[in-house]
Amino acid sequence: MSEQTILEDPSPSNELPPPHAQPIVVPSAEQSVSRWRFVLVTAGMWIAAAAAGAGLYYWWFHGADKSLPVFAVLVFVVACTVGSLLTAMVQERPGLAAMSLALMSAPLAAALGAGGLYASYVFGWIST
Repeated sequence: MSEQTILEDPSPSNELPPPHAQPIVVPSAEQSVSRWRFVLVTAGMWIAAAAAGAGLYYWWFHGADKSLPVFAVLVFVVACTVGSLLTAMVQERPGLAAMSLALMSAPLAAALGAGGLYASYVFGWIST
């Protein structure tokens, strides 16, 4: 190899490097939901689920045939689970993500509603 090829600079020194890209602001949706909004969404879903649980327990307690109310409870739990999973797949919507979490815990709230009705029967607050 000759000395001339080694010492040659492939880029001339008078050229400037390309400028960096300037940042831009792009409007987008919120990335999270505030605590109070999450609490309101969850409380609303839990109130509806507790009423459904109390209604299902009332139907089971006063029904002669227990198979249909038990099947309705199974359908309720499956609908809550599938609805929560489908709602969780929506992207860039934090309100729907909060609703998905509330819907996933709705069977717990339904059990608490049924437990409240059961306790009112046991303690005699409501006559059967």
